[in-house]
Amino acid sequence: MKKLTASLSAVAIAVTLAGCGALGPNYERPAQSLPTGAIVPQSTHTVASVDWLGWWRSFQDPALNALIDEAAANSQDLLLAAARIDESRASLALIHSSRFPTVDASLSASRSQVSEHAGKLPQGANPRYNDFQPGISSSFELDFWGKFVRADEAARARLLSIEANRGTVLASLYANVAQSYFALRSFDAQVALAEQTFATRVENLRLQTMRFEGGVAGKLDVQQAVAEAAGIEAALLQARQNRRATEATLAVLVGRSPAAIVQPNIARGTAIDVLFSRATVPAELPSDILNRRPDLIAAEQQLIAANADIGQAKAAYYPTIKLTASLGFESRQLSELFNPSSLFWNLASGIVQPLFRAGSIDAVVAAANARKAQATAQYALAVQGAFKDVHDALNVIAASEALVATADKRIAALRDVLRLANLRYSNGYSSYLEVLNAQRDLSLAESGVIDAKRAQLAGVVALYKAVGGGWSAP
Repeated sequence: MKKLTASLSAVAIAVTLAGCGALGPNYERPAQSLPTGAIVPQSTHTVASVDWLGWWRSFQDPALNALIDEAAANSQDLLLAAARIDESRASLALIHSSRFPTVDASLSASRSQVSEHAGKLPQGANPRYNDFQPGISSSFELDFWGKFVRADEAARARLLSIEANRGTVLASLYANVAQSYFALRSFDAQVALAEQTFATRVENLRLQTMRFEGGVAGKLDVQQAVAEAAGIEAALLQARQNRRATEATLAVLVGRSPAAIVQPNIARGTAIDVLFSRATVPAELPSDILNRRPDLIAAEQQLIAANADIGQAKAAYYPTIKLTASLGFESRQLSELFNPSSLFWNLASGIVQPLFRAGSIDAVVAAANARKAQATAQYALAVQGAFKDVHDALNVIAASEALVATADKRIAALRDVLRLANLRYSNGYSSYLEVLNAQRDLSLAESGVIDAKRAQLAGVVALYKAVGGGWSAP
């Protein structure tokens, strides 16, 4: 009993010492030269506060809200990301379990016969006998060097990284749905403009044909009207094709069935002009807001995991200490199995110190350090990419707004040019080609302003995506 008490005391002391520290460097975030102060967008659509988790609601478009909700419910990418989180959580539980003793119960029963001529049996003993043995065994590896602590740290970091990757998928999904929806509404506007313009060109062709038949206009005017109508018809067909392709893209993004993708039915809401007027961006962007961006969180957690892996690798240089214990009963007679005299127990400990591994431990440590260097570089690249995304989005927003303002002035001027060109042609001061040129310029300008508004909306969405919009950091 004294030996058993001494052994248990040794176990308690060892367990206490095991949690005193861990090998390897403790994590420190790499220094980054970040912008000081706030980033102020150059936009006329700025607002003081922004709902980062539901930024698309600021457009006040029920159709867009419904598409976002449908995508969040049905996206296969999100389901895949969720399954990866479950797998990582299970891996964490498995690694965490290694920090605790293992306890197993056993039960064995056997019947044997020994040779009566081998000289092993006492005179008159029965050569056949039974053996019954129920018992409990346990083993425990003492974590003196923090190997399991570092493994647990790395597994937790990788779980957080995978959870953050789901945030990247979520933010990208919301942004792709919104941008595709805005593209669809712009193609709707392009189709409407092309249909209106085509109707005007068809009417022009009819009038020129009548003038030609009446001897007032020449064959050249008729052929020019035919060519112009055909050109607008081609633009109309292209706009309809783009619209159909965008509808199919949206059907895939929101997770609809193959049948619904082949024949997509996408509800429409607010017109592109109104959506443009409702687009809002934050009045200022603190540089530390990117700390909530999911891909940055994922990259840093991978760096934390790689840092912890170094401690695990270095633990292989030091001794491994294991404790084992067993307790049970053993008897040849079932009736005497639980008799106190049938009790047996055992306590043991063992230590293993690596002496020669032909450089294998050095190689594992070197590989862990190399992986940390890679993770550090990937984190730095992620930070650089995050600020570039914000810069590019703000640049697109400002440029598109300026382009829309300039295009509006140009459209007003071109409408007056068309009016004057019609007057000059009607009074015989110019050819019909001058009218066609004015009509063409006006049509291109009106189409261009639609594209500029779409680009500005895409820039607003890209800005929200750049700061991790739609995702809440755990």
